Formats: sequence, structure tokens, C-alpha cells
Amino acid sequence: MEPPLDDIQMPHRPKEECGLFAVYGNKDAAKLTYFGLYALQHRGQESAGIVTSDGQCVSEHKAMGLVPDIFNEQILNKLKGHIALGHLRYSTTGSSLIVNAQPFRIQFAGKSLSIAHNGNLVNACHIRSELEKKGSIFQTSMDSEVVLHLIAKNLDKGLEQAMRYTVDRIKGAYSIIVSTEDTIIATRDPGGFRPLCLGRLSSGYVLSSETCAFDLVEAEFIRDIEPGEILTINKSGLKSCASNNKSRISQCIFELIYFSRPDSNVFGQNVYLFRKKQGELLAKEFPMDVDLVMPFPDSGNYAAIGYAHASGIPLEMGVIRNHYVGRTFIQPSQSMRDFAVQVKLNPVKELIRNKRVLIIEDSIIRGTTAKTRIQSLRRIGAREIHMLVSCPPHCYACHYGIDFSTKGELIASGKTVEEIREFIGLDSLSYLSLDNLVRATHIPKEELCLACFDGNYPIPIDEHFTKYCLE
Repeated sequence: MEPPLDDIQMPHRPKEECGLFAVYGNKDAAKLTYFGLYALQHRGQESAGIVTSDGQCVSEHKAMGLVPDIFNEQILNKLKGHIALGHLRYSTTGSSLIVNAQPFRIQFAGKSLSIAHNGNLVNACHIRSELEKKGSIFQTSMDSEVVLHLIAKNLDKGLEQAMRYTVDRIKGAYSIIVSTEDTIIATRDPGGFRPLCLGRLSSGYVLSSETCAFDLVEAEFIRDIEPGEILTINKSGLKSCASNNKSRISQCIFELIYFSRPDSNVFGQNVYLFRKKQGELLAKEFPMDVDLVMPFPDSGNYAAIGYAHASGIPLEMGVIRNHYVGRTFIQPSQSMRDFAVQVKLNPVKELIRNKRVLIIEDSIIRGTTAKTRIQSLRRIGAREIHMLVSCPPHCYACHYGIDFSTKGELIASGKTVEEIREFIGLDSLSYLSLDNLVRATHIPKEELCLACFDGNYPIPIDEHFTKYCLE
């Protein structure tokens, strides 16, 4: 999806938790980070923040809301320094409060430590409890603060060794960037669930959750941070080492299906071409006799292009997205949320009336939004409405940072495909097979996390996480 609609406007879509961006060695670090976060806004619309350093003095600004609403020229001019660390948040652990906005910064032993974290730690509750028994005091409900406490406890060994110790303790799906007055250090979980990449500017380096942010700041992509890698950037240049924590590669397939921008390269894949390939494989698996193919913008756009290209059926934009809907629709009732969906997407009546329509979607999570959309097409006179989904049914909860953390939230966990079809109000419904989904990636199946489809969780879930963190 490009970009995921925000949770207020589309409350039934899954949400990614965070976007990271950092700059080392550029006098305009804060402004570059602003643009980097702007490019990554699709990864989190709850809060944003930037911490900067000139080598001695550290400045910060963060607030609830969207990047252009939080930062302006005056604020950015106050964020001085050649080092900057930026963060976008959508919470999967921790409440939606300013205290939980990141980067999260502490002063410890005369040193400033700031952290930006994307992902979920499955043993954070256990470690937090252990640290609290030893006297640690926590200021937030974020699992990110657990990481900072672990680093601080071992800082006397040096930042790199403190990070290695921390990565050896934590389990889960994460990308983490930590900054001090004079150093940036970044790491990615040993399974490689969450993306993180390295780029070069003419006078320094950049780190980003996705490559699309490099394009905006005119940085050159160098490479992905390797799973389990710890990368240090300071005045000596780049230094890389590996953590002791080993795991099988488990790259999150949903990053490709849904979260990442189509102009990004993630896990060595171009996202646009991956999604187009999904549509081509759908056309081979499910040939349809219909008048037109259409997506619901923007979720199924690229798979719909692929389906139309492979099938020869005309592609039409049968629903128009209003890009100027703001945050007017913060409404508690389901009826008002449904109204917000109608305002966001409006069908082209003359195109759809009396036609056999095939809708391409990227996923069906809870089914309620799809039902509202289909009802609107029925009202304007669509003769038949069919839907193909460019991935298999989501039957299992995600414990690694996507916000369907319980099976009860997922329509496919309790209903058959036929029951889902009937609930949504479709003439037919089919899903891309798991084998074809993997085939679209060009990544070996054993190097992907497919747990939301097959229930095979690459990292065992800590009993404390299940008992307390999901309650």
C-alpha cells in the first residue's frame, strides 16, 4: 500500500510501528532528517522527533502529529549539529502519549544517549521486570526504553560493546539507531525482520528504514544493514561487527506486501515490481471473465496493474481517493468511521454501473472496511463484484510489530473464505497462494517470516509477553 492510510481515516487497516532516519557528518543534518522523515511518513503518523548534536551540545524536538505539522524552519534552525537522529511512531507497545514519542533520550554518566527503535521485542516485559527488581526506573511504557537501560548498564565497556551485550539479550524484530554527542550506532535484529539501510551523502552518511528517503535527500544507497550487524559511525568512519546472537533469516513479508513505499527497495527487492508480480501471478492462478480490473486506492494499485497486464482486461480507477481529507474524522462511533471511509474514497458511477468488476486488494485484515466499500458499489449498480487478494488469508497474530497481535482481530482466523465472501458481500473471493506469494519475492521461503499466514513463528514468544504485554 502506498502509503498506508492513517488509522484515523482507515481504522481497519494494519499499521506499521515506526520509521527511522539518521544523518552523520552534514551541517544540515536536521533539515535532511526532516525530509527523510517526510518520505517515511507512511510508516507512522502518531508522533515524530529529531535529536541533533554538534559534537558537544545536544538538541531535540518532538511532538504528536505529522512531520510538517511538528517542524518548521524556525524549529529546524534551532536543531544544530552535523549529527541527527529522527523517528516516526505508530505505537504497538506503549500508549499514544508524548512521553512515548521518540527519539527517547537520557543522560547517563555524563553522556547523552538517544534511541530510535522500529519493531517489537518479545522478551521486553521479562527484561523490564528483571531490571526493575535491580533498581532501574522507567519513564515510559515503551520496549525501546528497555534497550536504552541495557546499553547504559554496560556503557563502561564502550558503546559498541554495550550494544553487542544488548543485542545478545533482546529477542524480537527490530531495527535500532542510537546516537551520542559524537557517534551513531545502528543494529538490525539477527533475523532481519525489519529493514534498515545505509547511504552516502557527499559529506557523510545516512541511515533509513527505506531507500525512498535516500532519493529525496539525494543520498547514494550503499547497502542494507546486515541481520545481526552492529554498525558504528563516527569521526573514524564506518566500523562493522556482528552480534553473538544468531538466528535464521526471517524477513517480514508484510513489509513488501503492504508497508513499504513502492519506490523503495526492501530486502533486495523493488517493492513496485514485487507487487506487480503478485498481480501477474494472480492472473495466472485465477483467470476471470469480467469487464474491468480496479484497485481500491492505494492498497491494490500495483497488483492491479500486474493483473491487467497479464490478463489483458482493462485497468480502470473505478474509485477516486480524496487526498485532502485531514483529521476531521476522529469519531468514536462505527457509523462515523464508515462515513469517513466514504469521504476518503468515492466511486465513479458511470464506470461501474452495470459492469462486472474485479477488485484487487493487498489484504483483508478485519473485513469491515471492505464490506463498507462493496456496499457502496452495490448501491450504484455494479452487476457483479469479484475480489482477488494478492496474499493468502491472515490467520495468525503478529507478535513482531504489526498491530494485529491477537487472532480475534483477524477475520480469516474464524471464518472460511466462503464465509468471508458472504460477510463482505462479494460474488466471488480468492486469495493468492502462499507458493505464488513467495515466488513473487525471489527470496528463498526459508528466509521469510510468513507467520501471519502459516503460524510458524521464527522466534518463540516469551511467556511474559503473552501473559502481560498482550493484555
